[in-house]
Amino acid sequence: MPDIVALGEPLVEFNQARAADRATYLQGFGGDTSNMAIAAARLGARVGYVTRLGEDHFGRMFLDLWQQEGVDTGGVALDPEAATGIYFVAHGPQGHEFTYLRRGSAASRLRPETLPLEVIRGARLVHASGISQAISASACDAVFAAFAAARTAGAIVTYDPNLRLKLWPLARARAVIVATVAACTWCLPSEEDAQLLFGGATADDVIDALHAAGAPGVVLKRGAQGCIVSHAGRRERLPAHRVASVDATGAGDCFDGAFATRLLAGDDPIAAASYANAAAALATTGYGAVAPLPRPAAVERLLAA
Repeated sequence: MPDIVALGEPLVEFNQARAADRATYLQGFGGDTSNMAIAAARLGARVGYVTRLGEDHFGRMFLDLWQQEGVDTGGVALDPEAATGIYFVAHGPQGHEFTYLRRGSAASRLRPETLPLEVIRGARLVHASGISQAISASACDAVFAAFAAARTAGAIVTYDPNLRLKLWPLARARAVIVATVAACTWCLPSEEDAQLLFGGATADDVIDALHAAGAPGVVLKRGAQGCIVSHAGRRERLPAHRVASVDATGAGDCFDGAFATRLLAGDDPIAAASYANAAAALATTGYGAVAPLPRPAAVERLLAA
């Protein structure tokens, strides 16, 4: 059985890369929890993924990818009646612009009664995100069911709210995410998402609100400002690493995977977050969500530097 199990929606990625006279798109792979799973696997964890794929070319591409990356697919089901989702990333003056072709995707047909509970109960850590919940009501129910099964089995539960307001209105997102925060062991939001969801004039206000909502542990991801770890009465700010960043797609997912990996390896939360900070920084040094995900040697070199 894998030690880490992630649950959610994989998406085939087409990421814009500008040439001298035109824009081209590089095909890759995405989906936040799939990125997290691959990041953890590259960093040495035993990882499995739970989702549904279309019985199509893109679904087969994902199965091949996970096999190559060492991600267990025992929790993956094939759906003959729905397609694997796709998204496009453009880079404009306001940053990343995402366009999704995912309505009715195979992953959106996740539901509690078809979850591979033996895989989830066998894990030491289970991870999902707000995107996993936003793609459909049944997928949202599946996340709650997976977290309940994991907690009953004594597993750590990590949760990234990963707010996407194109998928659901803020009021519903806030209600679902607040309920999920109370069911997790570690909440791993970006500062921008957490401020939209919980308010607060400062980062400390946001963290206080997350604890009040029921999260025992919080890591607030702050991009170029690093992160803040808050747990068991201790709060520590960790600086970011200076790297030659070109594309931040998937950096937060990489952080989640690295943090989970190091927690299970026995690191204390501060050390795990410090390692995850370095891994996430390296994930911004290439294009796409998966290609630049680092290996342990690269992370260790950055930490040593």
